[in-house]
Amino acid sequence: MGPRPSASHPQSERTDVSLRQIDPKQRGFLIVNSHPAGSTATVTRMWEQIPPRADGSSPVVLLLGHSAGYGLATLLTGLRQHGIRGVGVAYEGAETERRTASAGWYRTAAAARLAAEAGHDFVFVNTDAFSDKGKDEVLDLVEQRFGQVDHLIYSLAAPRRTDPETGTVHHSVIKPLGAPYEAPALDFSDGTPKVTSVRLEAATEEEKYGTEQVMGGADWQLWVQALAERSLLADGFTTAALTYIGSELTAPIYRQGTIGAAKEHLERTAGHLNTGVLAGRGRAMTVVAGAAVTQASSAIPSIALYTTFLRTVLGEGFRTTAQQAEDLWDQLTGATPLVTDDEGRMRLDGWELDPRVQDQVRELWADPESGLDRSAAGADWFIGQIRELYGWGLAGVDYDRPAETTVAWPTP
Repeated sequence: MGPRPSASHPQSERTDVSLRQIDPKQRGFLIVNSHPAGSTATVTRMWEQIPPRADGSSPVVLLLGHSAGYGLATLLTGLRQHGIRGVGVAYEGAETERRTASAGWYRTAAAARLAAEAGHDFVFVNTDAFSDKGKDEVLDLVEQRFGQVDHLIYSLAAPRRTDPETGTVHHSVIKPLGAPYEAPALDFSDGTPKVTSVRLEAATEEEKYGTEQVMGGADWQLWVQALAERSLLADGFTTAALTYIGSELTAPIYRQGTIGAAKEHLERTAGHLNTGVLAGRGRAMTVVAGAAVTQASSAIPSIALYTTFLRTVLGEGFRTTAQQAEDLWDQLTGATPLVTDDEGRMRLDGWELDPRVQDQVRELWADPESGLDRSAAGADWFIGQIRELYGWGLAGVDYDRPAETTVAWPTP
């Protein structure tokens, strides 16, 4: 979903064109400022790497969480290969006197330009997707401009969510369940990658519940119900929510932790939608993606080290978010057969969980210091990917020159 805007109105912006000399301000895996030209280059490069197609389908898509990670890849791949029309929703921070706009703000502007140049009718709304006001704003636009929706893609990630019915503010936490978690992790706070140890205490029931309410399926269900109540579900409507399972190595902090509990809630929601509001009208499913370097995943202890080892094992065989999004769209649109597991989940993660791959990752994990020594290229790649999330380290971008940081949010 992206960082929360610091201004009171999410689409507020400076009216003066501002040239600033920007340098990355980094604390661990967090970079607190972004580079507009670098963020644009990230989007342009992804766009150019997606093989173009013209299948003539042009479905209407509502994409919740379009500005980063799998959401961005799903947007660009859908535009490039299926000519999708519709609305993207994110909640990004505008530029202020003290800092640049968020990277997702700049990426959205770049994506909007590419979509317009390619002749695609896709528009973008910056709003709190968890709120009733945000839903009304988006669905009014959908109804007026596009009519019914063929596909709803749910790819939101956020640290908190306000329940629109009760007003309760729920917070998500990254903690294990049942017992403390201690494992090796990647640290490059001093500029040199090294292995450290992380220990987290077990979550309380309240923390688990809060994480489920933020990262689970409660909001997804509200969106589908809102579409149905306004008669905006097209014939053959499908909705897909992104999820992750991952390796047994990271299971204690992910799949068996609070985040995993939220993902299980998401998967249960798919079942409730199929037997409830979508019965005889459409289909809901979760989509299990493979590992990726995203702003959300980088915050999860041990995931960075695991992903470094995975990249070391796979090299260029590590599938990008855009490559996985291509598989998603092909299955969603029927271009290729839908591949689901026993739980009815679309699976895009076979490349990651291949037993031969996991055996090699497990070997590196068994002696993480030695494993990191053997994974220097993988660690450099991971750190580079983190920097690119904020528009830093992109080839062809002159970071020594002042950058124009005042960029307007694209008008619907």
